Amino acid sequence: MDAQKNWKLEKAEFGASLVYENMATEGDIRAGLKEYIRGMLDFGVSPKDIHFMVSSSAIESPAVPKIRAGLKSLGYVVNVVNAEQEGIYALKASLPKAYEGKAFVVDIGSGNTKVAWLAGSTPKSMETFGAKYFQKGASDEQVYKEVGSVAAQVPAAQRSVCFIIGGAPFDMAKTHRNGKERYTVLKAPGDYDQTAQKAKAGATIYQALKDKTGCDTFVFDWDANFTIGFLLSI
Repeated sequence: MDAQKNWKLEKAEFGASLVYENMATEGDIRAGLKEYIRGMLDFGVSPKDIHFMVSSSAIESPAVPKIRAGLKSLGYVVNVVNAEQEGIYALKASLPKAYEGKAFVVDIGSGNTKVAWLAGSTPKSMETFGAKYFQKGASDEQVYKEVGSVAAQVPAAQRSVCFIIGGAPFDMAKTHRNGKERYTVLKAPGDYDQTAQKAKAGATIYQALKDKTGCDTFVFDWDANFTIGFLLSI
């Protein structure tokens, strides 16, 4: 990151870690975390610059308290964020300076979706259903309506472009990414395969956002993540 807070992602790893999957004993967790952290240290990250984040939906997982305790025993602080903070951090990481006051940001997670924009110079963030809403018994119609009511609050002047992140748009964008491009413009929701339940749910959320804002340019950012917004804030 430079003095103007322009940043570049040097390395990323996605998917469930072994720490999360192999949770037999506290000793296993500590050993797994040490190995996990060693990879960061070997890459050149200073121990004092390693920050752990728990998202607003992940905090509900029964595995997370054990991992937090393991990290605490190793001397690390674990930052827990609520949905509003998560949306604001996503905005900070995903909204290019050139688009401030012209665009909004959406983060479609499994547990919730965050819609964020700038109200003057103040970040505004709202939460609605995530892409696994079907696990909570919510209907497509109910979700479409509620997501639409949140999306309708985005100021008209900021609806020309939406910068979008999260698992559901990731799955859409990867079907037609051009090489290693940083940004992929999404197709219309109906152009994606909706055979899987989560894919259908993600498309329902996307369709509601599109319909209620009138925005026709949704840009997936391959590098941004709410955790980067957190780093930019400290």
